[in-house]
Amino acid sequence: MATPSSTRAPSKKGIFAASFIGTSIEWYDYYIFGTAAALVFGSLFYPEFSSTAGTLAAFGTFAVGFIARPLGAAVIGHYGDRVGRKSMLVLTLLLTGGSTFLIGVLPTYAAIGIGAPLLLVALRLIQGFGVGGEWGGAILIATEHASPRRRAVYGSFAQFGVPVGVLTSNLAFLAVSGMSNQDFLTYGWRIPFLISLALVIVGFLVRSRLQDAPEFQQVKQDDTVSKVPVAELFRRQPRNLVLASLASIAPPAVGYTVIVYMLTYGTAVVGFDRTTLLTLILASTLVWIGTIVVSALAADRFGSKKVYALGALTAVVWPIPMFALVNTGNTGLALLAFVVAALVQGVMAGAQGGLFTEIFDVRFRYSGISISYQVGGMIGGAVTPIAATALFGTYGSSTPIAVYVMVLSLVSFVAVLGLRSGSVPSASATEQTNRPGVEAVPTSTSTTAAPVD
Repeated sequence: MATPSSTRAPSKKGIFAASFIGTSIEWYDYYIFGTAAALVFGSLFYPEFSSTAGTLAAFGTFAVGFIARPLGAAVIGHYGDRVGRKSMLVLTLLLTGGSTFLIGVLPTYAAIGIGAPLLLVALRLIQGFGVGGEWGGAILIATEHASPRRRAVYGSFAQFGVPVGVLTSNLAFLAVSGMSNQDFLTYGWRIPFLISLALVIVGFLVRSRLQDAPEFQQVKQDDTVSKVPVAELFRRQPRNLVLASLASIAPPAVGYTVIVYMLTYGTAVVGFDRTTLLTLILASTLVWIGTIVVSALAADRFGSKKVYALGALTAVVWPIPMFALVNTGNTGLALLAFVVAALVQGVMAGAQGGLFTEIFDVRFRYSGISISYQVGGMIGGAVTPIAATALFGTYGSSTPIAVYVMVLSLVSFVAVLGLRSGSVPSASATEQTNRPGVEAVPTSTSTTAAPVD
């Protein structure tokens, strides 16, 4: 039997492609739903509601996907820790891409009545379930092939997928935003959903060539795979799981305030043109991508925890200035607001992959980082556009919205300070011999067992 070390390792380019391309496609699929929810879903799927109620209903449908994400993280993470990372990454791509394509051909309320929003919610649930297991697998397929000193850089491969997904989804809607309002509502909004099918095919071809990292292969060869990874995760590292979940709130809280809520707020309240806002957000994502690179390099040099904490701290102080700049109605100042928000997100994104890989043991790592990331995403991403809409409807001011995002970011800042880095098993970890019925934890190069919180 070949040992993991004798298996030919994939190239750095291959790992980058598998992690980055697949994640970019999945987040493209996810973000076009958010854009459509802000621009068209209210009128097409909830036409019986008032304008504000329709927007809330559309954002509620958007939020449903976040509710499904922790469930997807737990289920897909379970099999990712037992069967392997590769097979689950192929599954998440098919689930997310398939549901996105079907949304593009979905009849509206005018065609089939109440069945339209019900089907929309069902497809959103499937989409969210698939995304729930995507990030953790994409991070691990990269970081588990990296040396401990390069985990943040390798982890950033998957993190590029988030801003690239925003970039491409905005480009897709920008391409059809020049249509007349009638054409856009009739068929234009469907085009970004339909073209996702071609992207999924590309992602499938790339990911089908993957192989699991030696670190996980060693666990399978030693027959020390956890029987119930989620249960062991809750038993051995509950503290890190809770703190990592709270630490994950700030990035989506800032991100979805900009890329989802601002599309409604900026057009309906401030008076920006829809195309202008999409262009500004698109431009800011380029800064986001660049910041991830710098942040990942800094995280590998100075520590992922320190860099992530710095990003969370900036997320605490920026929301009020951000809204103040947007409220001026000046295009240049609004761009500045979005660019700094992109910097804030990029700092945290560059450090997050390496940080989360370090704090969970390999035997339940897929479950740990997936659940924590998705729980944080549900709190910070699903609720924020709804809360922002409700807060503005109640107070008629952006200040309560900014304070809300600041509080969420403060929670993340405090949580990340309490995270404990565990020993990280390396690809060259020594084999363990286990007595029947006794579960062993793979050792690191220093033969130190993973900590129990």
